[in-house]
Amino acid sequence: MTQSLHESVAALKPALHPVYARLLCAELQRRGHLPEEILDGLPLNWQQLHESNQFMSFDQMRQLIEHALKLSNCPWLGLEVGLRTPASAHGTLGAAMIASKNLPSAMLLLQRYAGLRQNLANLKFEPEPEFAAVLEEWVDLGPVREYLHCQLLGGLVQLLTAMTGQELPQQLRIEWPFEAPPWAHEYQRIAQHNSFGHAQLRVVLGSTLVNSPSLAADDEALQRLLRDCDLQLQRLQAGGTLAQRVRMLLQQTEGHMPTLQSMASRENLTERTFMRHLQAEGTSFQQLLDEVRQERASWLLANTDTTVEDIAYALGYEDASNFSRTFKRWCGQTPKEYRLAHAA
Repeated sequence: MTQSLHESVAALKPALHPVYARLLCAELQRRGHLPEEILDGLPLNWQQLHESNQFMSFDQMRQLIEHALKLSNCPWLGLEVGLRTPASAHGTLGAAMIASKNLPSAMLLLQRYAGLRQNLANLKFEPEPEFAAVLEEWVDLGPVREYLHCQLLGGLVQLLTAMTGQELPQQLRIEWPFEAPPWAHEYQRIAQHNSFGHAQLRVVLGSTLVNSPSLAADDEALQRLLRDCDLQLQRLQAGGTLAQRVRMLLQQTEGHMPTLQSMASRENLTERTFMRHLQAEGTSFQQLLDEVRQERASWLLANTDTTVEDIAYALGYEDASNFSRTFKRWCGQTPKEYRLAHAA
């Protein structure tokens, strides 16, 4: 039981900026799918997904990707989404990369500020004997690994093309960390030289590309953008708004959830002031608590064989029947019905 709770906490931590989910939704809409079809059966709200910049959990993104792959019947969907990703999707970080003087400088910015967009992996660089970027994964990406790698690389190719004005495929060599799929020929749209079955994702950049200056190099603009990146990173590391800090703490809690009183005390606020600040941010402690409980209950039901009674107790319900009624109000199904429909 402890291990399952620990795994659920890891899967539900903030992991990815929602813009990357929006890009996937936009691709599905281009293919003729309606919003209600795209999010059918998923723990996501269309309006919130497109208006809030609060990071999604890896589990939310995983479910969206798996559903999208079935809807589209396109196993290289990540590549399609990545190659349609504009530089602006990467926010201030993307603008700073384009304003930097050359590709190595831009890649170092990507390494430094990657946390502004995702918490799934880290890029490290090998300058010798060839300039290469290696992806170190922090999370087991499981069945959506190929999709996420393709979206990442496709987006990076678009960004570096905008930066250098060069055609990248003939200047890249990519080592993919999975076996060659039947649609491997599609990968030549990213790089003409691909190999498969490697331990990590590794991208080797040709010397001509590495030495190319940025078309939009602007040191003055870069300094402004870097100050903005630093400010955003500080806010992110501090936990963001009060609602974001509360939600993150609830997501990281294993066992019984904190009470309103204990959370207010942690923020050095009276209960009344604590509630007023959350209300000003458009939420409440109970709403945040319910959201986290729903996410965790759904994950445990779909991914473990933990009993409904144990899940109820772990989430702070002393009565399993009360939990079951609440869960049905959340999801429109009883816990047992949800498990039958969503079990991995």
